[in-house]
Amino acid sequence: MADWITACSTDSLGQGEMFSFDHNEKKLLLTNMNGKIFATDRICTHAEADLANGILSETGLTCPLHLSVFKIDDGVPQNPPAEDPLQTYRTKIQDNNILIEV
Repeated sequence: MADWITACSTDSLGQGEMFSFDHNEKKLLLTNMNGKIFATDRICTHAEADLANGILSETGLTCPLHLSVFKIDDGVPQNPPAEDPLQTYRTKIQDNNILIEV
């Protein structure tokens, strides 16, 4: 059964920003695009680069290593070399905190 965990306060994640953190063995990444909060795994499925060092844009999250772009809503890669999607997680805001279902 999944649990909801507090990732950060809403003040920690402004428009167009990313927030990375670890929970147990998971390396997670929050993104804020147009006021909507998304959560994905933080490590690229192709070559294990840390996506927190990537570039967030309207088209998605670009890996800093080989430039694959992942859609932040469903984790699907938009171009090679990545082929496997990122794991995505549900998010919600409660009491000015961003929670992730893990």
